[in-house]
Parts: sequence; C-alpha cells; structure tokens
Amino acid sequence: MKIKNVVVIGSGTMGSGIAAHLCNANIPVTLLDLKTEISEKARDKIHKSRPPLLIDKSKINNIKVGNINDNFDVVKEADWIVEAVVERIDIKHQIYEKIFKERKDGAIVSSNTSSIPIKVLSEHLKNEQKKDFCITHFFNPVRYMGLLEIVKNENNDLNKINQLKEFCEIELGKGAIVCNDTPGFLGNRVGVYAMQVAMTEAFKMKLSVEEADAIFGRPMGIPKTGVFGLYDLIGIDLMADVLKSFIKELPKSDKFHEVAKEIPLVKKLIETGYTGRKGKGGFYRMNKTGVTKVMEAINLETGGYSPSKKIDVKSDKVDLQALINRKDKYGEYAWSVLSKIIKYASSLIPSITKEFNDIDEAMRLGFNWTKGPFEMLEEIGVKNFFNRVDDFTGNGFLEDLSKTKNEDFYGERQKYTNIETLGKVKKTASSLDGNDSAKIYRFTDYNIVEFTTKANALDYDSMDALKKATDKPLIIINESMQFSAGVNLTYTMEFADKKDFKSIEKFIKYFQETCKHLKYSKYPVVSAPSGLTLGGGFEVMVQSNFVASHTNIVVGLVETIVGLIPAGGGCKEMLARWLDTDEAKKDPNYAPLKVFDIIGYGKTATSPVEAEPMKYLRPSDKKIMNRNSLLEVSKNILKDNKDFKVPNEFEFKLPGKAVRGEMDKILDKLYNEKVILDHGVVVAKELAHVLSGGDTSIDKTLTEDDLFKLELDAFMRLIETQKTQDRIKHTLATGKPLVN
Repeated sequence: MKIKNVVVIGSGTMGSGIAAHLCNANIPVTLLDLKTEISEKARDKIHKSRPPLLIDKSKINNIKVGNINDNFDVVKEADWIVEAVVERIDIKHQIYEKIFKERKDGAIVSSNTSSIPIKVLSEHLKNEQKKDFCITHFFNPVRYMGLLEIVKNENNDLNKINQLKEFCEIELGKGAIVCNDTPGFLGNRVGVYAMQVAMTEAFKMKLSVEEADAIFGRPMGIPKTGVFGLYDLIGIDLMADVLKSFIKELPKSDKFHEVAKEIPLVKKLIETGYTGRKGKGGFYRMNKTGVTKVMEAINLETGGYSPSKKIDVKSDKVDLQALINRKDKYGEYAWSVLSKIIKYASSLIPSITKEFNDIDEAMRLGFNWTKGPFEMLEEIGVKNFFNRVDDFTGNGFLEDLSKTKNEDFYGERQKYTNIETLGKVKKTASSLDGNDSAKIYRFTDYNIVEFTTKANALDYDSMDALKKATDKPLIIINESMQFSAGVNLTYTMEFADKKDFKSIEKFIKYFQETCKHLKYSKYPVVSAPSGLTLGGGFEVMVQSNFVASHTNIVVGLVETIVGLIPAGGGCKEMLARWLDTDEAKKDPNYAPLKVFDIIGYGKTATSPVEAEPMKYLRPSDKKIMNRNSLLEVSKNILKDNKDFKVPNEFEFKLPGKAVRGEMDKILDKLYNEKVILDHGVVVAKELAHVLSGGDTSIDKTLTEDDLFKLELDAFMRLIETQKTQDRIKHTLATGKPLVN
C-alpha cells in the first residue's frame, strides 16, 4: 500500500510536529482535535513556529483541520492514521474504537506514545486489526530529530511494518529503526538510563553540576547541555514522571531501578516550583541582581545557589581513552559513567533489538550523541575495557565478547537502512589520511573529506585536508550535526590578543586560496551540507562545483554580527550570483544593493527552499529530505559529471562610489533609527566598499582575485579594531551578539 493521505489525531506538540513534517514531504494531511478551533490554532502555531517546523511556509496549505466529531469520516480515505493524543490509555482506547470502525481495509494505524506498550494499547483490538497497528515514536522537534522508532510485536504484519519503514525513511527522511515492544523502546531506555547514571554518579562522587556537565558533554561526544542542563531543559517534573513509568514497567531485576531511586534534592526542587527552564529554575537558574542577570548553579549537597563556574577540562575533542585514563576525579567519573552505560546497553541485546548497532544509531539520531554505547566500547578498546570493568555476569553480549576479545567486533554500521551512508562507507575506505581537523577517506574513484573539529569550525588543518584531497573527485560531507559553523574564531582571537595580525592575514589568504582551488580544481567538488553552514562553512560550500543539501540546513553569511565581513569569497560569490540576473543587467546598482542587504543583516535561511531566493543555493542544487542519502546523491552527481570541465573565472563590473552613495543613505537611516550603532556603521561601510568594487567604476573589469583582495583588506581593518574584538569575545563567551 502506498501512503498518499494521512490523518493525525491530536494537535499538541507532537501531533502538530508530525503533521508539519508530512507537509514538508508534500503528503496531504488532516489534523483533528476535540474542536476545530484547537486544530486551527495548532496550524497557526506551525506556520509561525521558530525554529520553523516547515521547510517552506507555503507547505501549510497541505494541512486541513477539523474535529473528531464532525470530520471523522476523513479517516475513511486515509492510508495511515496517527494517534497523538494525551497519554491516557482510556482516551486512546476510545479513539481506536472509532478509527477501526471507519478506516479502510489495510490502512495503518499507529500511536505516537513514548512509553505505553503495544500490548496495552491494542488489548481491545481484534487479531486482524492488530496486524495493522504499531507505535511510531517520533522525537521532538519532529522536523529536526532524525530518529523514528517503529515498535512492533508478534501480532504485526511484517510486510506492512517494512512498507511503513520505507515510507518514513524515503519520504520523511527519518532514521526509522524497528524495535521490539519493551519499556521505553530503544532510545529512551538507554538515553534516560545514561542521564540517571550521570546524575547519580555526580551525587556519589560529590561533583558540582558544572563539573558533571563538563564531562558528560562534549568530551564524551554528548551535547554540551550535559546531564543537569538537559534535566532543566526537559523539565525536572517531567523526568520524574518518566522515571515512575520505567519503575512501574521494568522488572525488579533490571539495573535501571538502581539509578531511578528518588533523590531528596530533586523532590524538593519540584515541590518548590524549581522544575527547570519552564519554572523558576532548576539545577541552574538565572538570578537578577539589580540590572545584571547572573547564571547560578545549585550545590548538590546544600541545595544553595552560587554563580555558575566555567569548568575547563582541557578537552575539546572526543577522546574516550584519554578521558577515562585521566588520573583525577574527572577520569574516575567518566569511566564509572561510560562503563555502566556500556554494560546496561549491552544487557538489552537481543530483547530490544538483535542488532546492537541499532542502539548506537538511536542515540545518534534521538539524543545527538556522536557515538553510541557500542562505538564507545570500540573506541575504548575491548582489551582495555575488560581489564577495568567489574562484574558483568548474566550479560550474554559481554560474556561472549570477553571470551573472543575481538577488537573488530563492531562490523557494519547503520544496518537499519539499505542506503549507502557515510557511516557505512567510511570503514571501507582504501586508506585514511588527514589531520586533527579533518579526515580524508580515499576510495578508487573519489575522496571524502569530513571535518572533525568542534562545530566543524575551520582552521589551517581543515584547509590542508581540502587541498590535499582534490587529487580525485571530492565529496565534502560530515556525520556530525553541523556542516561547518564557520572559521574558528577562538583560533583567530588567540592571534589578535597577541597583536599578531600577520598570522591572521596569512590564514585568511590561505583560506581564500583553498576556496579558489576547490572551485577551479581539475576534478569536480561536491559539498553535502546539513545543519549549520555559516560563514566560512558557507564559503566552502558555495565555491564547490555542486551541492547536495539536506532540507535541515541553516545557511548564510553572518560575519557582520561579530564585526567582520565575509573574507573567504562569500562577498565575491554572492555578487557573482546576483550579477547574473536580468535585473542586474539593466541596473548596475541592483546586485551590490541586494547583497549589501543580505550580508549586512546577516540573513540566514533555515531550509533550501528559503535559501534559493537569496541565492545561497541555486535551482540546480539537489535538495534531499533524507540525510542518509546525501552521500549516495553526491556520488551520483560525480557519476553524471565524468566529463567535468573546469569553469571559467568570473569577471566583475561594479559601480564603485556610484552605489556607495545609496548604501550610505541606508546606513544613515538605520543609524538615526538606532537600528545600528557606531561600530555597526563602521562594519557596514567596509562591506559597502567591498560590494561596490572599491575604487572602481562600471567601465572597469575586476577579477576574482581583485574581490578576494578587497575582502581581505576590509577583514583585516576590522579585526584590528577593539570593537570588533569585543564583539567576537562577547559572542564566544555568551553565544549572543554584542551591539556596539
């Protein structure tokens, strides 16, 4: 059965998210709730959502709304009916009774529950109905979280389950993992256990919340919120309810009970309204003293708050062996947490899933870990792990591995999908090259470069890897959340603090040289961005010959926000794209003014659909719903361009001071209205100088190198100012812009 029409019942956060994502895939969907007004409000929220649930606001037209009393007959036409109502079993049973009376034969019915087992949900269904009923557990926010758990049991028609999986994978772009009907299913069972271990061990070892979050975060390949920050984000009261559900469902012999016991401090926080970010605060709180807001952290022993301290563990990279071998409390904490997570995850094989790497993928896709528990074990090393681990009696997976001591136990990654993913292909590379900032995977017909720094920020080593890898057709692609958040500003500021501006200039020149080398390389270069593709990351992408973009990108040139201008060819490339329009051929001021507006405001697009009108992406660039398909599409681009010819260099005719007068009028208005302040004017004037072509006129021809020089000179003048340095430092420290 092909899925062409879907009904979602329940327009809360999850129901709305599912409906919106079906819209993104151009699947007609009807959203039902108790009253039509509720569904209409949900549709309005989807339309206005930030971050946007829709890849294009016009997709909202794919959603019809109604109520479950007057409009329930739409179920008759649906190929898939998704129930996403409140987590009350009596209400769900009433909905299922109505659905199965109305649905057409063979239509799939699923629940988006995160905790209630199928056997409970389907207890009133007939055997024939149970074949078509399953759980489709989407993660929130639906558009951005890759994981979808399809939960089955012995009653299911497996062909139907596989059809649904294929649809969700190909059309919705999800990492659809089929798992058995066990408490918490796959991701939450391991993810919540990991959180509880990280928390209980912090209490036991008398670590501060900041220390625990500093270790149970980036050094482990886990998002920087850590455990206590994540508790606050989810809601401390909600987490307490989740734990109660696990305690109720899991047998007493399950190790989960050891880490789920009620903690007095947590109980007190909930009772006093400190439920996390949605409440008065939680493990962290924002305290206002006069006009100043101060982030405070709780003392786990006393319950008192004091200003939060930044913990420098001197580890930006994921290096688990180095982390667990530290001879301090941080190393002890890391080993205790990691070993317990590995032991627990491995104890669930094969009851949850027979494929252990499905658990790893669930943690990657549903919790944004860079490595799952079994990849962590692989990195630590089998021999090292068993030399240190304590009792694992009854854990069949570890008992078998302890006998074989097979360091290569992992085998193929991402078995849940038939797509040729980056994760699968990396292990088959004929050779591995590169450095600390980027890896080069070499194959017979092409190379892959994968950035490996924090947020994939770019530095000298990143550029070295890119240049080195152009001896064959090249694909630039990453498994991490971001393509690249831009040039490494911390690295740049280290030179600025020493007044070593020559080193900054040398790096920017090398960055420009590398980007030009990519654009005019003998062999084609494909960029396959996903996530943040900003600043320098955008400049790498835009100067690649071809682009295969995931629908979940945030793309743009944002340098003006930190008091700089794009200097790796971003101004140049945006000018070239806007000059190649009919309007620009009639009006020489048109392209410079358009690009001045886009770059000056640091405008970003949150999808390829938004990116195209700004010319961040071209109509010919591929737009891909399923991130797993980026490599496959990129390889097909290379196959289709075996007769690749190096493009001709672009030549620029720009109006110089003739357009700068128009730009100055815009700046005067913004300054008078206090939209920008003194340094904002300085930055904008430097941008205007570059985009106008500097000291040129419309009858002169400028080369790409001329534009590179204009960018570099403007960048250097700005980086040498104290106010730009203040902006950069403020952004690095707070994550927020400084307006000065």
